[in-house]
Amino acid sequence: MKKTFYFIRHGQTDLNLRGIVQGRGVNSPLNETGKLQANAFYQAFKEVPFDKVYISTLLRTKQTVEGFIADGIPTEELEGLDEISWGVYEGMEQDEVIMTGFEKVVSAWRSGELDLRIDQGESPNELVTRQKVAIAHMLNQQDEETVLVCMHGRALRIMLCHLTNVPVSLMDDFPHTNTALYVLEHDHSGFKIIDHYNVKHLENL
Repeated sequence: MKKTFYFIRHGQTDLNLRGIVQGRGVNSPLNETGKLQANAFYQAFKEVPFDKVYISTLLRTKQTVEGFIADGIPTEELEGLDEISWGVYEGMEQDEVIMTGFEKVVSAWRSGELDLRIDQGESPNELVTRQKVAIAHMLNQQDEETVLVCMHGRALRIMLCHLTNVPVSLMDDFPHTNTALYVLEHDHSGFKIIDHYNVKHLENL
């Protein structure tokens, strides 16, 4: 059975704007810009016959797809769609010390050190394990041919890697911004991207 997945990142939050680290442990709401982005996405894609909407357990993803939920499309939260945990950095401003730490970790990930994590945080390999449970669940739903999946920036880039057999170390090669869309099809041969980084709905904002 062929399935089509519309993957989007959540809308903007004030913490995005202020450069505050928000991972799995920070449950921030959308700001006004984020709500405008969410509505622009809804207006552009409300005619797509989604069978299901999947969101993370974090408020910012639910708010991003509120239009579709209001239309009565069944919705399910999955922990496997949560953002990566940034551990002790979560909730902190991205000052010089934090940015230096980030750069070291992201550089190590780029070099293939995918078991490395921020103190008390989560590694890319740990996140992949969590995501694979979510993907298996979504694929097992026999009556869902077209689904909308709202998740988070770092998590989405890692998801796109392992779904399309790209090394997870190349996660930063996938561009992302708030409510950017990737459409993937899945059949017996696996996943393939059919719409890459679609942000047309944001052009008039």
